[in-house]
Amino acid sequence: MLTRDRALLLSARGLRAFGFGFSAVLVGLHLEHLGLSPVLIGITLGVGLAAASLTGLASVAVAARAGRRATLAVVGLLMAVTGLDLALATQAWLLVLAGLTGMLGAASVDLGPFAPLEQSALAEVVRPEQRNIAFGRYSLSGGLFNAAGLAAALANTQSGRTYFLLYAGIGLATAIPPLLMSRSVESNVHGPAFGVLRRPETLRILAGLSALFALDSFAGGFVTNAVISYWLHVRFGAGPQLLGPVFAVVAFLQAISYEVSGRLSGRIGLINTMVFTHLPSNVLLLLVAFTPSLGWAIALLWLRFLLSQMDVPARQAYVVSVVPPADRAAAVALTGAVRGVAQAFGPPLAGIAIGAAAFGIPFFAGGGLKIVYDLGLFAAFRNRRAEQET
Repeated sequence: MLTRDRALLLSARGLRAFGFGFSAVLVGLHLEHLGLSPVLIGITLGVGLAAASLTGLASVAVAARAGRRATLAVVGLLMAVTGLDLALATQAWLLVLAGLTGMLGAASVDLGPFAPLEQSALAEVVRPEQRNIAFGRYSLSGGLFNAAGLAAALANTQSGRTYFLLYAGIGLATAIPPLLMSRSVESNVHGPAFGVLRRPETLRILAGLSALFALDSFAGGFVTNAVISYWLHVRFGAGPQLLGPVFAVVAFLQAISYEVSGRLSGRIGLINTMVFTHLPSNVLLLLVAFTPSLGWAIALLWLRFLLSQMDVPARQAYVVSVVPPADRAAAVALTGAVRGVAQAFGPPLAGIAIGAAAFGIPFFAGGGLKIVYDLGLFAAFRNRRAEQET
């Protein structure tokens, strides 16, 4: 049943994901148009990527005092400030500072200052037995609107300034739904924002999960969409006219997989869903390097992306369900920060990987390390069930 609070959470999530979708495509081009050098563009994106994960820690600390609803509203205002900065600023140092808000849009939609608050709030407003489906729908809404934002960017006929003014407007719009939510989204247990650090058992769980998630994010740096796109171009001569639709289909398949994940995890369990869908997807990633034709390569990639993101809602539901309610926001923020820092190695790794793309090295490195992650996750956590599974 879609309650009012869930509907408001999903609407804010969808609006923000749409903005992130076109920002991720256009922000680099916009900064170049404004005269920033490649080095400054890289610094701006790097700052934005790191801030997106680290500001999650700050949002948890603020929410412990001001509440989740007020903090989520402030996060929307930060998005508006970021959009206005990108649209109106002309000085390089002001444009670089846009990334400090954590709302630049260069990161994944499940990173940022909003993620720990929204995900912990979602766990509060649904019954435990509905949690897996709820997180699947949460990821589905983000995925579909993110794909729509990507499509809007590909159809760009306006200036970047116009898009980032729209981005600012979206930020203002996302500040409204949290203020309309009930007190149910707030935690009923009050304590220090990071009291989890004082509880050895919970800290051990989060340390193990964080290390494994960092390995997965590190491996993902080898097989970003940019690297895969370049490899298809070098190996088979694929051009932008083909690659655009190929990755639009990828975005749609990922969004659909979120709904499947929510239903599957209710049947076989969260850890099993994370491992038994992710592991085959990484075997397919290895096989892509050996494909003899463009058609086979695209088919294997589509099949891989249909499976590879099913672990996202399962991971989100698992993290908030293996810690006490008071620690949920901190758990999401801490694991997200570690993932984000590991992901920040992506830009230099991508440069190395692109140079070696013709040899398939990114697929071997990324797929191989991700398989190690899958096996490690299963070995360490297969017997630790989430709250709704016991």
